[in-house]
Parts: sequence; structure tokens; C-alpha cells
Amino acid sequence: MYKKTVKKKWHKFIYTKQQLLDNKKSIKVTDFGAGSKVFKSNCREVSKIIKIAGISNKKAKLLIKITSYFKPKSSLEIGTSLGLGTTAIKIANENSNIVTLEGCPETSKVASKLFTNNNFNNIDVIVGDFQKTLPKIVQNKQYDFIYFDGNHTKKATLDYFKTCLGSIHNDSYFIFDDIYWSKEMHEAWQEIKNNAAVKVTVDLFYFGIVFFRKEQEKEHFKIRV
Repeated sequence: MYKKTVKKKWHKFIYTKQQLLDNKKSIKVTDFGAGSKVFKSNCREVSKIIKIAGISNKKAKLLIKITSYFKPKSSLEIGTSLGLGTTAIKIANENSNIVTLEGCPETSKVASKLFTNNNFNNIDVIVGDFQKTLPKIVQNKQYDFIYFDGNHTKKATLDYFKTCLGSIHNDSYFIFDDIYWSKEMHEAWQEIKNNAAVKVTVDLFYFGIVFFRKEQEKEHFKIRV
């Protein structure tokens, strides 16, 4: 986490992000989650969504570093949005297969176009309510890495977490975004830490990372990055 991001990967991420910052098209956003703390209308400009609600450069760097280290072959992202988090995961490990779930048809279209324009292959975008799409996508399937960035409510976060537990193997890891976004999200994080299947957690403030290795003693870490 303290190593410098590989310049080639970082420049590629910034180049891709700029494409969204240059997109002045307005889209109608369907929000199934906790809603926006900033936007008052569902009609939003793509560039403004990226500036206000897109993954920050600091978080993107962390995501690239972590993914580059673990090199997950199969990844699941819950909450595509405009595809910037997906982009970080893909750039970090170009050989990975990514399934990404999004509730809003309009944002998923922008994300899909971004992936096509930048030749990001093996990304499967699934559109629909997570309560319906998630159980199907984890059924009889194992993932090396699952990134939770969809619905920032306690109930939904815990529901998704429990649904995904059936798709882990010993070396799988989860990353939860915005664990301090609200009191609810922090409560959800505390419950996740206490789950019997969870062995090690790392609190990076921006992210909460969860590991399941059975041979590991249960431990919780806080790291300032």
C-alpha cells in the first residue's frame, strides 16, 4: 500500500477518467441506494457525477495497488456507476474477468461505452436491481475478489455481504467502500468484522478489507494511508 503506483497504470487510469470528465451529456440516474448527499435532481451531467460521486484519485490508487498485488482472476463489483472503479480494477490486472452489477440503465450504458472505447475486455455488465441480479450471479460461482460499492445502507450492505459469502474460497477478499460514509455504514462494518467467517479485517478509513483464510487468527487492523 505504501509503494508507488506503476506510472503506466496510473496514466492509463487518468486518461480514461478524463474521457468521463469531458462528457457533458446529461443522463437520468435511477438510484436504488441511499441517494446522493449532493445532487438534488436525478438528471445529472456525466462530468459532474465523476467530479462529485466518482471514485477519488486516492481511492483509485489504493484499489490499483491492492488489485495489482493480489491479481484476482475473477472479480465481482456491486455498483458499476460510470465504470471508473471497474476501470481501476481492470487496469491493475488486465487478465482479470470482471462481472459488474449496476441498477441504473443510463449509467451502465456510459460505463459499457467507456470499456469498449478503451478495449477493456472480459467485463460483463449486468443491469438490474441487485436483490435480483446478485443471487443469480453468485450462485455456483467462486470469486477471488468482490468490491462492494452499490447501496450505502446498513441493511443492503449486510444483505449483499451474506449473499456473497457462498461464493468465497479460502483466499478470497472483499473490499467495502465508504465504511465511514454514515453511522449506518459503520454499524454494518462492525457487524461484518464480527461475522464468524471473517478472519482478518483492515480498516483504511476509505475502504474496509476483509479476508477469510481459515488458518489465520482473527485480527483487526487500522492502517493510515
